[in-house]
Amino acid sequence: MRKRGKRYIAKPRKKEGFMQAVIALMFSQILIKLLGLVYNLYLTNKQGFGDEGNAISGGAYQIYALLLTISSIGVPNAISKLVSARTAVGDERGAHRIFKIAIGTFAIIGLIGSAILFFGARFIANTLLQIPEAELTLVALSPAIFFVAISSVIRGYFNGKQNMRATANSQTLEQLFKTTLTIGMVSVVSILSNVNTVLMAAAANLATTFSIFLSFSYLYIFYKRQRRDVWKDVQSSPVQKRESIPSVVKKILCTSIPMALSSMMSAINKNIDSFTVVRSLKQFLPEAEAKAQYGILGGKVDTLTSLPLSFNIAFATALVPTISAAMAKGDPKTAQKRVSFSLLITMLIGLPCTVGMFIFAAPILNLLYPNANAGELILQISSLTIIFTVLAQTVNGALQGFGKIMVPATALGVGVVAKFILNLILVPIPWIGACGAAIGSVVCHMISFTIGFTVLRKTIPLNLGWKKFLIKPAFCTGIMAVCSYALYQFLGGLYTDRTASAVAMLFAVLVYGLSLLAFKVLTKEEIFMLPYGQKIYKVLLKLRIYREN
Repeated sequence: MRKRGKRYIAKPRKKEGFMQAVIALMFSQILIKLLGLVYNLYLTNKQGFGDEGNAISGGAYQIYALLLTISSIGVPNAISKLVSARTAVGDERGAHRIFKIAIGTFAIIGLIGSAILFFGARFIANTLLQIPEAELTLVALSPAIFFVAISSVIRGYFNGKQNMRATANSQTLEQLFKTTLTIGMVSVVSILSNVNTVLMAAAANLATTFSIFLSFSYLYIFYKRQRRDVWKDVQSSPVQKRESIPSVVKKILCTSIPMALSSMMSAINKNIDSFTVVRSLKQFLPEAEAKAQYGILGGKVDTLTSLPLSFNIAFATALVPTISAAMAKGDPKTAQKRVSFSLLITMLIGLPCTVGMFIFAAPILNLLYPNANAGELILQISSLTIIFTVLAQTVNGALQGFGKIMVPATALGVGVVAKFILNLILVPIPWIGACGAAIGSVVCHMISFTIGFTVLRKTIPLNLGWKKFLIKPAFCTGIMAVCSYALYQFLGGLYTDRTASAVAMLFAVLVYGLSLLAFKVLTKEEIFMLPYGQKIYKVLLKLRIYREN
């Protein structure tokens, strides 16, 4: 770095590549989901909590998630998009000004969201959820909205500068704190309250608030440490025409609101279950059983079906700034390659997860929830949402990068309307019950993906043939399913069901990986796009799995 007068000329710092960013976020998300599974297993299997406790805490959490969506979700991608477009053309000064104004804007919005949840807790619990016990859990969650709103801006700023460490590390720490605090606080409250389910559920959500505050503290320290380098970049940036604060606020909101609408639709999708399932099931089931059925949906099933998203959300997050920067530089070819590759990897992740969870629904529930293993059919139906959800996730990231930020929200909105109608029709039918909500979710995400993918194909040509994108992955998944289930049946006569399940599922991963290699699903160029791709390809050449052209 050289100093010239009062101006600093910073040495260019190496930015993370696309796949490096993806891998960093992917490992972070996998760890987050695993930690989330740990405390979900603890709560669901804990005496006095179970499916009823999940209904109380989960119902409150979905309302919190909806308000959170309005106040901050969509902000990281929106700020990331705006900042990456500025930094791509060398306007670091403009990028940092967007960041500063966004902090003030969303601090106010987050504060309003927290106030709504705190003061409206009784009305929401009694009237909307019809779960009066959820009032205390809503109050416990209310401060979190403010801190998430500010944290989202910081994450978006560093994502836009293609530095994913802030997002990856803060989210991992948040989940680590959440898991530790949830288990600790619920255990203490369980003893002090003589196993009071309502107080235990409130303690679980209070742990969420504490963990979010600690995550925000990490982000604040991260920014303080990076501030000197950020300021040098700003000082070395050429002075350009300065936009007014109202103009910048308008630009931020015009970008973040459409992006948030997609997440808002997702939150509304979950709240449809909150508003309709217990209400409809009480028509033919006792109240306790109705809450337990909703607890299965909102606790176990949602946790399990969202696990595959952790492998894929990294692509959706990294695509937004990558495509925005490529288009700002006039390089659509790079954007096309990234989108096509990301969609292929998404299919390779989502399809086996869908089939595997469908086949092993009962063994998975017995393995993870021995004290509360109900819900096999609901999980089987819900597993079909996985493939559509992960593909839509990647498609939405690409569409947002291309500036078509209203399409994901519109697509999911159409799906949400379909789910609402199906919930009202199917859930009150006694022989369908909570399975009707699962069917509605499948239809919702199928519609969302279909609309988004159709628009994306019209926006940019995709290098995805049917054989490569669908037939080969389906064939490899079929081999995995047959081999692993056959092993499960064989081991079932020799060992306990839990041992047979664990071994068969590990075997499924091995068989699927070998099938992908045997059928050469990834080309040489696509392998090179992976981290350490050249080294991986050399190993495959030595093993004679691939041959040099």
